[in-house]
Amino acid sequence: MPSTHPSSATAAFFDVDNTIIRGASAFHLAKSAYQRKFFGTRDILRFALIQARYLLWGENREEIDQVRDRALSLIAGRSVAEIATLGEEVWDAVLSLRIYPGTRRLLDEHIAAGHQVWLVTATPVEIAQLIARRLGATGGLGTVAEHKDGFYTGRLKGDLMHGQAKADAIVALAEVQDIDLDESYAYGDSLNDLPMMRSVGHPCPINPDLRLRRHAQEVGWPIREFRGRSQRAAGRGVRTASWAGAAWVLGLVLRAARRRLRGH
Repeated sequence: MPSTHPSSATAAFFDVDNTIIRGASAFHLAKSAYQRKFFGTRDILRFALIQARYLLWGENREEIDQVRDRALSLIAGRSVAEIATLGEEVWDAVLSLRIYPGTRRLLDEHIAAGHQVWLVTATPVEIAQLIARRLGATGGLGTVAEHKDGFYTGRLKGDLMHGQAKADAIVALAEVQDIDLDESYAYGDSLNDLPMMRSVGHPCPINPDLRLRRHAQEVGWPIREFRGRSQRAAGRGVRTASWAGAAWVLGLVLRAARRRLRGH
């Protein structure tokens, strides 16, 4: 439970995927982008497979890097305004419905206590800021894609907001915002969030993967579970989400196959 002592120098830092939102937000952005003809079936199949693996087994840095590189190439030449509009639509139609109520309550408790609340995620910074704004948080830190004259160049500014980059970002933010990290909180679901969580005085895994769970148990960190009433219920939710994604992808494959047959 967050402290009720209001202090502008105290902050709470939240990872997004599987901490605030069930699954990978980038997949839902990719799905919407596919429907807008940003790219073809092969790419959405790849993104869907990574989403299913993420729901079942957690983050994989190699796959995250692959998604990053491909996503950058796909948005090259697209306008910032177009991606912002896409993000708004995905939030309204999908992401807002996938928020863990328990995490939302925790986030609101921090806001009520007068704490700054920041989302820290590998998701593009525009989407991080959008989610933060919709949740009433202070702001969002995310991966920054370079743009020039309002259009994306296909390159990053800095590194992917992931792993050690998250810790570096909140340390830099703390200097600017005069945040006392020893009195601050950090929430994440993956061992990749460990550098960020070690940077504050009150780390707390939410829905942790196996490796983070083991670490938290070894060092005595509290653990929050917001995936359901029990781990069994949580597992059913993950499997349902994975099968739903798989069914959607299978439908794409079948439609593509029918188009090819008709073409012959």
